[in-house]
Parts: sequence; C-alpha cells; structure tokens
Amino acid sequence: MKLLTLNCHSWQEENQFEKIKTLAETIIEQSYDVIALQEVSQKKDSEQMIDGLRVDNFVVVLLQELEKMGVTDYHFTWDFSHIGFEIYEEGLAILTKHPIMKTHSFFITQSHDTNYWKTRKIVGATIQYRNDLLSFYSCHLGWWGDDEEPYQHQVESLIKAADREGTRYFLMGDFNNDAKTRNEGYDYLVSKGIYDTYQLALEKDSGATVKGKIQGWDENKRDLRIDLILASDSFEVVKSKVIFNGENKPVVSDHYGLDLDVHV
Repeated sequence: MKLLTLNCHSWQEENQFEKIKTLAETIIEQSYDVIALQEVSQKKDSEQMIDGLRVDNFVVVLLQELEKMGVTDYHFTWDFSHIGFEIYEEGLAILTKHPIMKTHSFFITQSHDTNYWKTRKIVGATIQYRNDLLSFYSCHLGWWGDDEEPYQHQVESLIKAADREGTRYFLMGDFNNDAKTRNEGYDYLVSKGIYDTYQLALEKDSGATVKGKIQGWDENKRDLRIDLILASDSFEVVKSKVIFNGENKPVVSDHYGLDLDVHV
C-alpha cells in the first residue's frame, strides 16, 4: 500500500496552480492508495457547491486537475476545522482509490468554535482494502506547552476516537512536534502505544519535513520531523521517504510531504 501525507499550505503559495499540477502528476505517477492532506482551504465567501464545499476548495481544484490528466478514480472526504488568516475555511481531507465505507470528523480540542484558530478537527475515512477494513485520519495538531489547548488532550482525544472505531488505523499529518525533541509531544504520542512508521521502515531518509522558519515555527533554524505517519499496529514498512523537498520532486508547500510503502 502506498500512502502520502502533505500539509498543503493551500492558497498561501506562490505559483499555486503550478504546484497543484506537480502534486497531481505525482499522485498519478505514484498511484497512492490513500492521501492525507492538511490546510486544505477555501475562501469563506466563495461560491458554494455541496456538503460545505466551495468552488475554490483546494481538494476540489486538485481533483479537477487529476481529471484533466485522465484520472477519476479518487474518492474523498473533507471537513472544515477553523477560520485561517481571517478569509479561509481551513480543513483537512482524505483521498483514496478504494471504497469509503465510513467517514469521520471530530474535534480534538476543548474549543469547538470554528472562528478560533486553535480549534482542531480530525477528518478520517474507513476504507475497504482487499478483504479488510482500515481507517485513515488526516491530522493537524497544535503545539506542546499550550495552556489554552493542551497537546495531551488533543492526543488523547485523537487516539480514543481512532481506537473506538475498532479497525487498524493510520494517523497521518502535521503533528507540530519535532520527533527529535525529547519529553514533549512526540514522546507523548508514542507513549500511547502507537507506532511511528518511520522507525519501522526498512529503508528511510532523514525524515525532515520542515527546514527553517515557517508559519507556527517562526524562530526555527533546524530541520524538523513533524509530519508523521503513525500506526495502530507494527506493520511491515518497506520504505519511508520525504517527497516534494526539491530533491525528490519540486517543493509544493512550506512543508515537505511524506511518502510510505507499507504492507498491510
């Protein structure tokens, strides 16, 4: 199974449409089974379509680009998490080539106020893969040490909801905590009995998905491994590699993506 996670930084990028085309071309080339996207935005005053979607929703535009290239077999689920930069409805999405049996959307923060930028929601899908059901969650968490919206509460809410579903699962996305920093968010995540697929991978690179200063990491000068694919089980992971980093495909966001080959 091929997985991809990417924080899109949508509509904040220069040459945005060119970058969407690069993303679409890579999706076709790699034939991903499941894709988790974060910061999947639409302008809050754009023309409405259905199910809360607007015409400029990043995932809608991406699917239109895929269709232009002859690919129409991806299904998706998207939901709105909070208002970003005052003008966007920022959300998350899961795309998959496999039948979606159930969709998921739930808050993991104490706040459910979508006007508050710290409000966090998770979007997921349970799919039929061969003869099994597997669940995938697109995740964008807050920061360690936030007294208003504690990271511990977000992690516990996320894992409790995923465990409740009763399927094996993957948590994919931007966890906003560097895996190399001890006794903070990353260690708290893995202390809950979930597996970091990067650690399981037979072949891997540095895993760094952020280099230098980006939004939310304004003082950062290090390479950070904050975009992760975590799993409920110790799956056989063939390869974990960073993508869209300028070496393995052109840069398309302020985050690099994470590409995973895994046997399920």
